[in-house]
Amino acid sequence: MIGVTHPKWDERPILLVQLKPGEQAEGREFLNYLDGRIAKWWMPDDVVFVDEIPLGPTGKIDKKLLRQRLTGYALPFDAAARR
Repeated sequence: MIGVTHPKWDERPILLVQLKPGEQAEGREFLNYLDGRIAKWWMPDDVVFVDEIPLGPTGKIDKKLLRQRLTGYALPFDAAARR
């Protein structure tokens, strides 16, 4: 998850998912799985499928690069209105 700009809360989480080759899924499946397992305010406002999750030199997810790649991303209108 990374944070993206939100009109009311300044920032809200979105879930980035890299599927295994040949796999298919819908974002709603991930949100349904998380519902009730994490706090409501932690729930991502959107699920974005990416080709790869970049790793930094230490093997950790490179969130800085992910944020750069998502420059200009806007939350779906209904997600922003829900909060």
